[in-house]
Amino acid sequence: MEKEKGIYTPQFWLLCTGSFLFFSSFNMLVPELPDYLSSLGGEDYKGLIIALFTVTAGLSRPFSGKMTDTIGRVPVMIIGVVVCLVASFLYPFFTTVLPFLIIRFFHGFSAGFNPTGTAAYIADIVMPHRRGEAMGIHAMAGSLGMAFGPAIGGTVMIYFDYPVLFYTSSFLAFLSLIIVFNVRETLPESRRKPLTLSFFKLKKSEFFDKNVLPAAVVVFLAAFCHGAVITLIPDHSKALGVENKGFYFLIYTLGAIAIRLLSGKWSDKIGRTPVIKIGVIALIVCMIININVQTTSGLVISALIYGITIGIVSPVCQAWTIDLASEHHRGRAIATMYIFHETGIGTGAFFPSLIYGNNISNLPYAYYTCLIMAVSALAFLVCYERRDSWKFI
Repeated sequence: MEKEKGIYTPQFWLLCTGSFLFFSSFNMLVPELPDYLSSLGGEDYKGLIIALFTVTAGLSRPFSGKMTDTIGRVPVMIIGVVVCLVASFLYPFFTTVLPFLIIRFFHGFSAGFNPTGTAAYIADIVMPHRRGEAMGIHAMAGSLGMAFGPAIGGTVMIYFDYPVLFYTSSFLAFLSLIIVFNVRETLPESRRKPLTLSFFKLKKSEFFDKNVLPAAVVVFLAAFCHGAVITLIPDHSKALGVENKGFYFLIYTLGAIAIRLLSGKWSDKIGRTPVIKIGVIALIVCMIININVQTTSGLVISALIYGITIGIVSPVCQAWTIDLASEHHRGRAIATMYIFHETGIGTGAFFPSLIYGNNISNLPYAYYTCLIMAVSALAFLVCYERRDSWKFI
C-alpha cells in the first residue's frame, strides 16, 4: 500500500520539479550552441556539440548505474545536477573552440548521472502495474523542461547575450540541486556500500544488462533520430525564417506532454511494445515530413508529430526497461538503456551533420538516414513480438 500511494507523494512531486529545472538548464542551451560555436570559429564542429555531450554521458552510465545500486539514488542525482551547474557557469570563461569542446565533454556527465538515479528512484516507489503511468507523469515534467528551456534560451538571446544565457542555465541547475537535497533516499540501508577506489574497477558484467537489450535497441534507433533533429532543426528553422530557434522544441515538447500522460497508462493496460509501435510510426511520418518541409506551417506539423513520438517512446521504453530488469540491478538496467540512448543521440548528431555539411540543400539527405533508422525500429518491434513463432530473437 505504501508503494501504491507513492506515486503522488510530496517526494514524487519534488522529484518532478527537480527534473523540470534540470532539463530546462541544459536544454535551454541546445538551440543556441551551434551559433555560439560558430562565433568562436568552430562552425565545422557543430556535430560535436551533441556528440561530445552524449559520449561522456554514455561513458559514465556503467558507473552511475553501479553507484545507483550501491551508494544510493539521491547521491547519483546530486552528482548530475552539480556537474550541470558547474559546466554552465564555466562556458563564458572559455572563448576558443578547444576549451569550449572540453567543457561540453564535461557537461555530458550531468546527463549520465541524474536521469539514472531518478528512474531507479521512481521504480522504487511505484507498483509495477502503475509504472508506465508514473514514468509518464515524471516524463511530463522533463518534457516541460525540454519545452520551456529552449524557449527561455531563445528569449534570453533576443534581449541579452551568451554570458547571461549560460548563467541562467547555471541558476536553474542550482534550484534543482536545492530540491534534490530534500528528496529522501529509497535504496535500503542494508544494500548501501561506502564509495571506495576499488568501486571504479568495473567487471564485464557491470557494463550493461543483457536482459534489457530489446528495449535498448529501440531506444538507440529512436535516439539516433533525436540526435539529428536537435542538431539540424536550429539551422532548418533559421532557413525557414523562424527567429527563435527554440520554437520547434517548444512545439514538439508541448505536444508530447498530453501524450505522455496517456501513453504510460495505456502501456500498463495493453503492453509496452504495441504502444511503442505507435510512437515509432509517428517518427517515420515525422522524418518523411522533414525531408519535404519548406514552410513554417510544415515545420509546426512536423514538431507536433515528433511530440507524439517523444511522448510515447521515452516513458514507455523506460517502463519496459524496468520490467525486464531484476529488482537489485535496476540502476545497471537503466544505465544500459541510457548508454544506447546516448550512443544513438551522439551518432545521430554526428553522421547526419556530416551529410548536411552546413548546406541547406543537403538537409533531406541527412533526414533520410533518420527515416532508415525509424523503419528499422518498427521492423525490430514486429520481429520481437513474433519471436516465439519466428524463433528470431
